[in-house]
Amino acid sequence: MTFDISVNQRDYRVEIEREEGGHWSCRVNGEAVAVDAASTARGVMSLLIGGRSYEVIASPATQQFDIGGVKYAVEVRDPRAWRTRRSRVAGADGPKKIVAPMPGKIVRVIAQPGAEVEQGEGVIVIEAMKMQNELKSPKKGTVAKILAAEGAAVNAGDVLAEVQ
Repeated sequence: MTFDISVNQRDYRVEIEREEGGHWSCRVNGEAVAVDAASTARGVMSLLIGGRSYEVIASPATQQFDIGGVKYAVEVRDPRAWRTRRSRVAGADGPKKIVAPMPGKIVRVIAQPGAEVEQGEGVIVIEAMKMQNELKSPKKGTVAKILAAEGAAVNAGDVLAEVQ
């Protein structure tokens, strides 16, 4: 299996194959990496990489992994979708939308229109299934629009804000 993965907006090509005995063969950007993996709970894996052990906690709702208390933003893309990568690089200067990752309710608007924000800075907080998720700015810029008011119900895929 081959995956194009973005970790904190840095791109990697990861190739993974399951070998006999439950071990994995892994290449990252063409370089072999020795990995042993075991699922310890739902959404939690124990990885042994180069003789070091790591506990990885996946949070699909926020598209983040927590490794040793450090959070990493992760996006997995279809390796056949080369246009996605090119348009992301080419359009880095254009407006970016913040989209609801799940249905929920807007509980707080952190950054008002006109506010300057850094990449990764919180803009809106959405509540889903009694959990609050802070949606962050995809780039450094100015909040151009807030399209959802506090208390509003939103659907997955709804555009909530725009950063220019």
